[in-house]
Parts: sequence; C-alpha cells; structure tokens
Amino acid sequence: MQKTRTIALTLLLAGGAGMMLSPAPTHARQSADPFARLPSSITLTGVARDFRERGVTNGHPDFERQPTGGFGVYNRMVQDDLGSDGAPVFRSTGQRVTGWATDRQGRRIIGSKSYITARQGDTDVTLSTTATGALTTQQNFDQWYRDVNGTNVRIEVPLNLTRIPNTNRFVFDDRLDPSFSAMGGFWPINNQGFGNSANDNKNFHFTFEINSSFIYEAGAGQTFTFAGDDDIWVFIDGKLVIDLGGVHGREEQTIEADRLGWLVGGRRYSLKIFFAERHRTGSNCRIETTLNLQSEAVPPRLTGWREQEPR
Repeated sequence: MQKTRTIALTLLLAGGAGMMLSPAPTHARQSADPFARLPSSITLTGVARDFRERGVTNGHPDFERQPTGGFGVYNRMVQDDLGSDGAPVFRSTGQRVTGWATDRQGRRIIGSKSYITARQGDTDVTLSTTATGALTTQQNFDQWYRDVNGTNVRIEVPLNLTRIPNTNRFVFDDRLDPSFSAMGGFWPINNQGFGNSANDNKNFHFTFEINSSFIYEAGAGQTFTFAGDDDIWVFIDGKLVIDLGGVHGREEQTIEADRLGWLVGGRRYSLKIFFAERHRTGSNCRIETTLNLQSEAVPPRLTGWREQEPR
C-alpha cells in the first residue's frame, strides 16, 4: 500500500513539473513583441523658421523661386561637413541630378563619398556638368537655418514617430499623423509666423531642422530613410548622408549606418535633419528609421550670416 501511494505521488509531482516547464503554446510565443523593450513612440522637437515668399515686401529670394536649371533634385548645394555652429555650409548653387544612385535593393542612396562604404550592386549618381541655380547666393542661404530679425520667425515644432507594432521601425508620415493628415500635407506652422500664403490657406515657405542622436549597433542593419519635398539634408556625426536639395516633388533616400565605417558600436552619435519647403503646391514629409532616436536640445538661436568656411 505504501508503495502504491509513493508511485502515485511521484507521478503527480512529475506531471506537475512537466506542466511548469512545458513551453508556452506556439500562438502565445508568436504574439509576443520581440521589440517590447523599445518605446512605442519617439517625440523629436525641431525648429521651423517662417519666411515670406519673394515678390512680396521683405520676401526672401529663395522662396517661391523656380531654379534656373528647372525643378528637380540638386546635389552639391551644401558641403559634406556641417559648420562649426552645427548648420549646413554653402557649397554652390547646385548641380541637378540626372541619374540616381541606388543600392542593390533599388533604394535611392547618396552618391559616392569617401567616408561612405560602397557595396557591390551600388550605382553612382550622375549630375549636370554645371551649377544650375537651385538657390541664389551664399548670403541668402545662410539665413535659412539662422534667426534673422525681419527675415524669418522661429517656431518650435514637435514630431511624433510611432513604432510599428512587433518591429523596431519608427515612422512619422504626414499622411498618417493625426495632426497633419487632415491638412493634406506637412504644414507645421499654418497660421503662424508671417501667416499663410495669399489665397492658399497654407504656409508654404519655411525651413525645419531637428537635432537628435542614437546609439550605433554595429552590424544590426540600422537605417534611416527620409522622403519629402523640397530640400532635404541629413547629417550623421556631422557628415552628409542624405542629399536631396532643390525644389522638387516627393523624393526619397536611405542611409545604412553600417556604411559609416568610423562609427563604433555602443557609442552615441548625432543625427541632424535640415528640411526646406520653398514652393507651392504641396508639402510632405516621411521619416522611417530603425534608429532609436533621442531628441536633443533644440537648435540654438544662430543669428546673421557668416563668411564661408574653408573647404
């Protein structure tokens, strides 16, 4: 009798242990978010600067102006390195892109740079042979991302990037964001600054910049993609990695962090975005990234304009 009770108890304990150690059902494992450690959203606070369009009193010559080389994407408007004050440095009035640089997946990328690792399957950008007037002068360009009394008005604007469930991808899209989708585009300062454009009920003439940072994870395939219009420049650790200057429709470019060979895993690096909306009739902005960005201090109140820095 004792032996029978012992066997029964042993079986009961074994069964209980088995129940405790058995894996969760397959459907439960699949529903778990592998990126739950990441935030559900990221808020980046940037600075918009409102301008008057050319043709009105105190209007800026670069806003509502058609480039002399025609509408389109222009490269070489800014230097490859940010200036000592953290703003883009004028390089030229730009050369129009006549053929896109792409990677083997067909994504558009920046043209070849000595500091960006080329990969098999890349094609390089082709440009017009002459500078073709995507902007007017260095002095006028130096006002885009600096506070100039009477020329622009500074307004802080937050952007919210939402994580796509069960992924490490964060997205801001004016077509989906509740603050912008009802407007039909990216107009962050409607009815502010110098006011909306005449007869349009939209504020079409502004620049926008964001200071952020991220921790580089070597070999993790971190990417950053920006799509929009008009001018778009993105810098990582002070180096130009996305170049979509000029007055154009919605265009897109991607940078892979692993192509930046000087980055060290586990270290934090800056990512700065510079955007300009310069012409009717549309304005749009989309960011998609696997970088866990952190908002940094809003851009300082830079004033005036400077002499061009050495190349």
